[in-house]
Amino acid sequence: MSEAGWPRLFAMAFRSSRNPMVVVDDERTVLGANGAFMKLTGYSRADLVGQHVWKFVAGGPLLTPKQWAEELAAGQFSGEAAALAADGTVIAIQWGAATEQVTGQRLVLFVALSTSRWGARFRRELADDAVAEPLSPREREVVRLVASGASGPEIADELNIAHDTVRTHVRNAMTKLGARSRAHLVAKALGEGHTVA
Repeated sequence: MSEAGWPRLFAMAFRSSRNPMVVVDDERTVLGANGAFMKLTGYSRADLVGQHVWKFVAGGPLLTPKQWAEELAAGQFSGEAAALAADGTVIAIQWGAATEQVTGQRLVLFVALSTSRWGARFRRELADDAVAEPLSPREREVVRLVASGASGPEIADELNIAHDTVRTHVRNAMTKLGARSRAHLVAKALGEGHTVA
């Protein structure tokens, strides 16, 4: 992917995604949150930006500074947290994170892969780290449209293919990248640069 295409594609996917996302710097300070995250937690952008992300986690930071540095060096990591919503409720979140160096600054994208307001039980387990296989050109095209927030029927209409074919491409891309949900697929694809048009 060209360097010029990454920021535009990322910004579009971040803003329009229905999946809750937060971007933090390497000090864990929130730089941005998308609408889906604000809707999930009830916080405004002003409540979030400039705060340490652990302010919104029950029990504070999940990682020590040393553990955080190790995860940053790994480039991708995932886990579970109990997020504190603005109304005081606790939301269990399974999340995936990917790091990226942008204009000299290391950023971390957190994506909520699964959420629950009814305890710590989730529908899916987190995916094990797997070696990503290359996506076909059509799979990259479908993933790019998923990242932009398009629904399955919208993707089918745009690409002039059947909705079942879209599902197959999404499922194949998820398998190749070791993703367990569309949100995880988008996070992995963006983090690994697979969303080339």
